Amino acid sequence: MSGRIEQLLRNNQAFVAAQLALDPGYFEKLSEGQHPEFLWIGCSDCRVPPDSITGTEPGDMFVHRTLANLVVQTNMTLLSVLQYAVEVLQVQHVIVCGHYGCGGVKAAMGDADHGLIDNWLRTVKDTQDYFWPQLGVLEEAARFRRLVELNVIEQVNNLGKTHVIQDAWKAGRRPMIHGWVFDLASGFLRRHTGEINGNHAIHEVCKFHGAGAGAPA
Repeated sequence: MSGRIEQLLRNNQAFVAAQLALDPGYFEKLSEGQHPEFLWIGCSDCRVPPDSITGTEPGDMFVHRTLANLVVQTNMTLLSVLQYAVEVLQVQHVIVCGHYGCGGVKAAMGDADHGLIDNWLRTVKDTQDYFWPQLGVLEEAARFRRLVELNVIEQVNNLGKTHVIQDAWKAGRRPMIHGWVFDLASGFLRRHTGEINGNHAIHEVCKFHGAGAGAPA
């Protein structure tokens, strides 16, 4: 077994010892079930660990991660996670979080052939095409950052239109939806939508209702 793998297992042993020293019943309580308040829909990028950057503990946050933090209406994995989080775990907030420097967004900006992933990133290309009047006048670095932001806003819009969220809102229940971007260069999370708790708020970020996503948040 490689040395790096052995190191991971040793790290786990140290983690267990440290937790038990603080609370001898920690793992017993952890095994009793989860009651998270948040669902995190983020990018798969290994530099954006949701618990570390938000200071949350195991059990606080249900997590789903995809390339470029996309909410695709035909992705059954995402829809299943969303339904379980909203209907069974009854999370109060769903956070869609992108990050500056996202490799998926960067790939979608160009014309190079990346194989299968190009199908997944088509929605980011569509966002770029729609907002090109705004993006095209920017220098490449600024365009990259702005497309990351617009992509988050678009995914918030997509999320709000899923049947899971629509059914919850019709029943007068949460969750609230939030669109954030993580800045790798500073470590800060930045909001790019308000707290969205109904269709009236979704319309404010939907490009088809006054192009709300076109204005910097």
